[in-house]
Amino acid sequence: MERRFRFRRTANFINLATPLGLLISFIGGATRQSGPDGLILAFGYRYRFPIAGAFTVGNVVLTRRHALDERLIRHEARHATQWAWCVGLPMLPLYLLSMAVSVVICGHQASYNVFERLADLDDGGYPRAPLRWRRTKGMP
Repeated sequence: MERRFRFRRTANFINLATPLGLLISFIGGATRQSGPDGLILAFGYRYRFPIAGAFTVGNVVLTRRHALDERLIRHEARHATQWAWCVGLPMLPLYLLSMAVSVVICGHQASYNVFERLADLDDGGYPRAPLRWRRTKGMP
């Protein structure tokens, strides 16, 4: 494993984000397995919240699915790095604030969410919704 991924894995363990992700995976009934670059993939998460194909807490990628494609894993790996740079738990309110701003300015929780944009909207399967004030008449 590359040094940067070892650093991310260690940082997310020390900042308690990965232990929180593991706890959520246990509570959610997910089956865990080692993933690429120090990630832990947790398949079969049973709760419908949050609404996403997958979500990441620390180095733990949780999903209701039984498999993830390579692009989505890359997207979620970028979120794991964001958890490390945000020093763990402060990531939650920062992400929620960014999500709220995105909803206000375009009506979609991810299109203008800075964390989703930095993780690559396309890899995450998110649309690029237009800003509310740039929409033409008749657009929702």
